[in-house]
Amino acid sequence: MSLLLVALGLCAIASLLGALLPAPARVTSSSVLVLAASCCAAASSVSALRGAHVTSVHSTALLPLTGMTMTLDPLGAVFVAITAMVAAAVSIYNLGYVTGALGSRSASCLLPVFVLSLLAVPVAASVATLMFFWELMAMSSMLLIAVEHRHRAEARDATLWYGTMTQLGAGSILLGLLVLTIHGGGQSFASIAAHAGALPRVARSTAFLLVLLGFASKAGAVPLHAWLPKAHPEAPTPVSALMSGAMVATGVYGILRVGGDLLGGGTLWWWVAVAAIGVVSALFGALHATASSDLKGLLAYSTIDVVGLVLVGVGAAGALSVTGRRGAAELTMVAALLLLVAHAAFKGALFLGAGAVDRAAGTRDLNLLGGLARRLPVTSGLFALATLTIVAVPTLAGFSGEWLLLQGLLHGFGGTSTPTLITLLIGVVALALSGGLTAVAFVKAFGIGFLGQARSAGASRAVEVPRAMQLATGLLCVPCVLLGVAPGLIVPWLSRAANEGLHLRARRPVAEGTSLVLSRFQGAFEPLLVLAALAAALAAIWIVTSLAARRGRRRVAAWGCGREAQTPRMQYTATSFGEPLQRVFVDVLRPDVDLEVTHETESKYYEQALAYENRVEDAVERSVYRPVIAGFRRYGDAVRGLQNGSIHRYLAFGFIALLVVLVVLA
Repeated sequence: MSLLLVALGLCAIASLLGALLPAPARVTSSSVLVLAASCCAAASSVSALRGAHVTSVHSTALLPLTGMTMTLDPLGAVFVAITAMVAAAVSIYNLGYVTGALGSRSASCLLPVFVLSLLAVPVAASVATLMFFWELMAMSSMLLIAVEHRHRAEARDATLWYGTMTQLGAGSILLGLLVLTIHGGGQSFASIAAHAGALPRVARSTAFLLVLLGFASKAGAVPLHAWLPKAHPEAPTPVSALMSGAMVATGVYGILRVGGDLLGGGTLWWWVAVAAIGVVSALFGALHATASSDLKGLLAYSTIDVVGLVLVGVGAAGALSVTGRRGAAELTMVAALLLLVAHAAFKGALFLGAGAVDRAAGTRDLNLLGGLARRLPVTSGLFALATLTIVAVPTLAGFSGEWLLLQGLLHGFGGTSTPTLITLLIGVVALALSGGLTAVAFVKAFGIGFLGQARSAGASRAVEVPRAMQLATGLLCVPCVLLGVAPGLIVPWLSRAANEGLHLRARRPVAEGTSLVLSRFQGAFEPLLVLAALAAALAAIWIVTSLAARRGRRRVAAWGCGREAQTPRMQYTATSFGEPLQRVFVDVLRPDVDLEVTHETESKYYEQALAYENRVEDAVERSVYRPVIAGFRRYGDAVRGLQNGSIHRYLAFGFIALLVVLVVLA
């Protein structure tokens, strides 16, 4: 715990230096201190996970009225480690990335504060402490999204959406925790957990539902996700990586901490609701990712997809625990945590890679990219590795998490209740379908964006980004490989966290070792053997192609159909690549298609130019949020008519209000 306190102190100092030092020094000093803080936090979390011990600290220095209580246990340590991993890479990336608004005093001050709050939320052990750091996290991230509001109207719009949704979510969390505090004998988590068994059933369910809505909104779960595809693309790239890799994980942490730890597991319908939200989020996010042509927008929707799968695992684990299947529950929870750690690694790497593409080519529109594999070899290679990880290629971290999640869902089928069986079955279907859609989305992202020929002047002139940005992206690619080749190394740590989150106290679901060998069920995955087989297959392909090349066959451009002259106009664009899938899901996506035909002056039978545009708007935003916003605007316009400047009308309103109060009191 002492190392974590040192990390928080270093972040505070970094924020102060970022506000006071001149431009050349503030970015370097704050980034170096955040890197040191991340290392300290990582060491502290590893110590807590290895020893499975719990340490606490209490102080009234920062919150005099209520005091500040922080506890580092195995569950919180997992999320501290996630933040530390992403923050370390972001601090290095920042050294080569920072230009313009992100190099200002305000941004240099706010980024360490954002990291500090992300590290502190998982160790908060009282309602006041949690809400203090939760609001600090929300405000610092909102202001970081708005750093370019003077130059981009989209940044202002994203800030407004994010600020509104995060405050509504925080209000819901606070109300739920207040219900627990009123009935729990105090505002400390220890007191709430001690009195949880005596709480009325209605109070327990009301509190969980309120905190579920609040934490799910921070996790970007559908239908509370509207802020995420707006904020992630518009935020500066280091902020996007932190938000996607670490901040959305705090939403999952909150659901586990309150529902599993403080309330002791609750009832079956709680976890069925969590799994249902996860299924909808996974399918919705994956489907919209296939339709997005903005690279960071695609990554934002894929965040909704993967977090949805994590919520499926959390919900299924909770349901299995309530129905007595503790072994399967622990296996599923470990899988959800492993997938969350893997998501932080590969999604952080993908966002950092997308920022490098935006810096090098001047755009992140996939329709205008192409040919970057030759222009940006290092960035392209790292982005390809992260892409293979998210599409769950064997021996990479994404496959390990999804394989273990599938095993947990399948082994939970026997001897459980009907609602749990339905939840598990739908979870398996969602895992399979979202996996296919994710593969389509990222084949489009890499194939259209990095292969082929450049479709714009910016893409054709792109040059490799600074070394610091490459190093940071590569740093996050390391766990993508390690967690795929030797996932069993961290499974015992995740098992301790799973037991803490759901009070399972079950035996470890995976045997000791680097591989994934299920100890209580039938099933095993040997990544090293699979890796050796893949290496042998690739070597055989290379030998065959090398021998064929000696025969002097004619070399042509890939996918050229034998043509010698290939132009960018002959290639698929991101829009055309995703259009067939849009036709299949047209009732969900409802794309807006515009076709403008310009005819020749001499004759209307000859076209001079064709302009085709295909836009896919967020279905929930279009169907739910925009009508609600339009209703509030109409109400505001109507109420504004009451303010005509007449003192007589205002006095009449006051008199009517007084009469209403007197009648009610009488």
